Amino acid sequence: MMGGSLWISHGATEALFNGRSFIAVLPLALLLPTVRVSAQTMMIGGPLDCEETCVCASNIVSCSMKNLTYVPTPLPTYTAVLDLSFNSITRLRAEWTPHSLNRLHSLILSHNNLTFLSSEAFVSVTKLRYLDLSFNSLRQLDECIFEPLEHLEVLLLYSNCISQVNRAAFSGLDNLQRLYLSQNKISRFPLELVKNRTRLEALRLLDVSSNKIKALPLSDLKALPAWIKNSLYFHNNPLPCTCDLHDLVAHWHLKALSSTMDFKDSHTCLLPGQQKEKIAILDLDKHYLNCSEVKVMDKSAYLEQRLVLDCDSRERDMMKNWVLPGNISLSPAMETLYDGSLVIGPLKAEDSGVYTCYATSDSFNETLYVTVTVFNSTKSGGLENLKTAYTTLIACLVSLVMVLIYLYLTPCRCACCPGQGLEKSDSFHSSTVSLSQAHEETGQERGVGRGFAYRHVAFMQPKDQLEQNGRLNPIEEDEECQGDRERRRSDAESVSSVCSDTPMVV
Repeated sequence: MMGGSLWISHGATEALFNGRSFIAVLPLALLLPTVRVSAQTMMIGGPLDCEETCVCASNIVSCSMKNLTYVPTPLPTYTAVLDLSFNSITRLRAEWTPHSLNRLHSLILSHNNLTFLSSEAFVSVTKLRYLDLSFNSLRQLDECIFEPLEHLEVLLLYSNCISQVNRAAFSGLDNLQRLYLSQNKISRFPLELVKNRTRLEALRLLDVSSNKIKALPLSDLKALPAWIKNSLYFHNNPLPCTCDLHDLVAHWHLKALSSTMDFKDSHTCLLPGQQKEKIAILDLDKHYLNCSEVKVMDKSAYLEQRLVLDCDSRERDMMKNWVLPGNISLSPAMETLYDGSLVIGPLKAEDSGVYTCYATSDSFNETLYVTVTVFNSTKSGGLENLKTAYTTLIACLVSLVMVLIYLYLTPCRCACCPGQGLEKSDSFHSSTVSLSQAHEETGQERGVGRGFAYRHVAFMQPKDQLEQNGRLNPIEEDEECQGDRERRRSDAESVSSVCSDTPMVV
């Protein structure tokens, strides 16, 4: 176009030299500045008109619904909010603003039919915190396209035609908190945005609903903390129905996470078969795949183990305080991790009970209960415990057999047994303990029929043994006791009780 204007100027000069009328050349000369302005407009943009085209109020510039095909220039350096929505801007080039806008924090470009974003489109607006690119015709997000926007907090990309997202497209967005990618054609779940080291540290909301995602990394999603899962939206995608998918959604629903509670009816899947019938994921345990019902499982462990109790709150960076079973405050000796988790152990049986975590913040409070059950065995239980039980049972049976043998199969040496006379009762010896030392020394006789005090179970001992338990046998025959027949008769009667069926302790 600029070449055309130069050709017109050359023709006008030649006409003057040829003596043509000046009046014939005048309209072409007047058209030349207009052509040059149009060329400049297409390269950079038209002038900003705060009376006819835009509304300029303080640090806000709104040019919405003006059918613009360019970004007006020059924009005031103090501009903080720029609204260019509902226009016809199809390409955002690197030179859309000739100078940096260091105070611009909100840029709205929705409903513009944008098809192209330059890799340097945002180098002049690095202080942006809010960028709205929704309802356009973007098809792909290239590598590091948003990297200059290190202060960006909210990025709206929903309702485009995005089918390809480079894994490094959102690198550098260290402060990004909310990312909206719904209603596109994305077929791969962007796990790198929420998982461990590769995730965006400040990201607290990710919406990939209403896309073309046919598979989810279920195990990785289950391992995410609750404050991420609470705002992770993936409903209305063509996911195949599986019991693992049902288990994931049911767990999130039981924990009252917003991502499943707010869009319960939109969490659907496709049944296998040609019809591809769409049903609710939470109904899979009722009629279709016979999936197991999901219940909240409590913590369980064995003796001497260590257990980590998670205070898995729905909000991030909350203050967390634990209360032990019985409403007992947490002692300083107990260990808590950086994320507020409580470490208990080595576990004892009395550690069972309900542990309470109070998570609080300026705008939200949450109470979580964790029921701990400590099994009365070590972790190496199971088969080993079963073997121990069998060993104990066998030992008890052997002991019982030995007792029966002792009772019924040992020779009876009592005076009441056949063939045994009272004269053989002397073969029994029992030890006695006297309460009075003086009583032992004087050998004072006891009353008839009272027997000996503090007797122990009688055992067979050689008759010639004169000492038991460190004391002399009080009923050993000596010269003092030979004439005392009454006492001998009383002793024989008292020890004859060992002939009964039950062992006697006399």
